Amino acid sequence: MTRPPTSAAAPSDRPPGRGLTVGLFVTCLVDMFRPSVGFAAVKLLEDAGCRVAVPDVQTCCGQPAYNSGDRRDARAVAAQVIAAFDDFDHVVVPSGSCGGMIAHHYPALFDDDPAMRRRAETLAGKTHELMAFLVDVLGVQRVAARYDANVTYHDSCSGLRELGVKAQPRTLLASVAGLKLVEMANPEVCCGFGGTFCVKYPDISNAMLNDKIADIGATGAGTLLAGDLGCLMNMAGKLQRDGKPVQVRHTAEVLAGMGDIAGIGEPEAA
Repeated sequence: MTRPPTSAAAPSDRPPGRGLTVGLFVTCLVDMFRPSVGFAAVKLLEDAGCRVAVPDVQTCCGQPAYNSGDRRDARAVAAQVIAAFDDFDHVVVPSGSCGGMIAHHYPALFDDDPAMRRRAETLAGKTHELMAFLVDVLGVQRVAARYDANVTYHDSCSGLRELGVKAQPRTLLASVAGLKLVEMANPEVCCGFGGTFCVKYPDISNAMLNDKIADIGATGAGTLLAGDLGCLMNMAGKLQRDGKPVQVRHTAEVLAGMGDIAGIGEPEAA
């Protein structure tokens, strides 16, 4: 996997993240389906002055097993993640879903092992969703990016409800030249993905997704943004099946100046 060229860094006399070592938890979906999100996250963190590392041994966060009631396998995966990210100042995740799993659910997996629970609590306390880390921890308010389009933004459930990610992406998007944010009537309503939920309850999931697509369409925006790739893939698939001319991107891609690559689900230019 070849890293694409970076765009111009955000202007800053004293980068707020200078001296911090950040471990990037890439997530399975980013690794397998949309690596550009990971590259965008690295760029945003490095522009803020952080030293970024991506441990090779990381795998899944364990959420699919956890949500299915398989605590044994979830615990085994969590132990591997804890070992991989023990030594970083902060751990940053470009996904509220995976970030919420690590920050809120890991410690209870080790209630019978005090030493591991302490390590899980330490990791939980230094794990952040990407937008929240940039704005709340580093104090970043602006990025050097341009995106000439009207966009709308979907608040993914885990990021919003578990991690409080709401204002942070909007703060950063407001600094993007040429970008106009057009809010949905109900941006906080679930898109119907929910990980294994859409597999277990497809009819309910699809009904929820239909409502979300109608809300997106009513904005007239040409681009849909969000911070969770699972939600984005779910909505992108439906938009394309319905023939809706809406591009779908992860917020980090636009903020990092990577808005010219093909949208999610679109064929890449030859």
